Amino acid sequence: MRLRSLDVFRGITVAAMILVNNPGDWAHIYAPLEHAPWNGWTPTDLIFPFFLFIVGVSITYALRGHQPLARNQFRSTPGVKGKIIRRGLTLIALGLFLNLFPRFDFANVRIPGVLQRIGLVYIVCSLIWLRYTARQQAVLAALILLGYYLIMTLIPVPGVGYANLEPGTNIAAWLDVTLLTPAHLYRATRIWDPEGILSTLPAVATGLLGMQAGWWLQDDPYGPTARKSYKPLFLFLSGAWIAGVGLLVDYVFPINKSLWTSSFVLLAGGLAMCCLAICYYLVDLKGYRRWSGVFVAYGVNAITVFFLSGLIPRIMNMFTLPNPKGGTFGVKEYLYQSFIVPLVPDPTLASLVGALTLVGIWAVILWVMYRQQVIIKV
Repeated sequence: MRLRSLDVFRGITVAAMILVNNPGDWAHIYAPLEHAPWNGWTPTDLIFPFFLFIVGVSITYALRGHQPLARNQFRSTPGVKGKIIRRGLTLIALGLFLNLFPRFDFANVRIPGVLQRIGLVYIVCSLIWLRYTARQQAVLAALILLGYYLIMTLIPVPGVGYANLEPGTNIAAWLDVTLLTPAHLYRATRIWDPEGILSTLPAVATGLLGMQAGWWLQDDPYGPTARKSYKPLFLFLSGAWIAGVGLLVDYVFPINKSLWTSSFVLLAGGLAMCCLAICYYLVDLKGYRRWSGVFVAYGVNAITVFFLSGLIPRIMNMFTLPNPKGGTFGVKEYLYQSFIVPLVPDPTLASLVGALTLVGIWAVILWVMYRQQVIIKV
């Protein structure tokens, strides 16, 4: 069973990922399209947690029929765990391949990454789905967020002597450096990683929030089946309440994407619920579907386009063309400098146009694939 509004929401999220990951010029970017330097958030900071939230919702549809009947009453799940683990490991392998390509420098490759985190969250959340009921999943998410807060704020950092939330000196950074070593961390820092080991724990809670939304949309797990028209309203109000709690928690545990703090999980998860509720109301209840086709095309091949949008520009830049001002350009940079920069004088606007052009090109490719029913499943 596919929920069209979920495909639309996933497609919007992936298109936004491509937009912010591929500016024409990294030196010229509008502020909302950049990540917050440390504490705080921008719209760009919400994109990745939105995707993990969607992973959680998708699990409830893909594995519907495999969840526990009630506490300690489990269904038979022959082969399901193996499929879950294989798919998760495939995502991790694709992420590692992107980090290695094109140099394949194993001594200095970054081990964490976006696809790696998606794979880990998918495996853990799927296995939780097979073992725990909806109420237990909600309690587990709350315990994870509370436990992460206590770990980050109470445990003294070895070599520093006290708990803190500063870049490079917090307990999550210490764990990344200790277990992965600086050579295998985010290249821009080498002393911490935004997709590091410890911060993956609250990322699982993001997936669990998505699973709660999936429960609510399919049938109310906490009571009688709700009228269909009430579901988006209930989901929207729940999301607004959760996001509000996140803003309150921000006063004691700052919203921070790099640390994936508990307040960030609540804010992003709550806003994701609100967005999904709007999509569900417009697309599945009201039937406004004409505008949504291109986003469905993005949504059904989300991992494929994310992987290829990271791989193809690297391949293009392996080939060089002469720069009239001296030196050489990679093909991607050459196309940008030759066809967009001359037409758009403002460098920041030109950078945005470059990113939108790439989003548009992929929209055409994915639309053709969708019309031909070509869906590449990982």
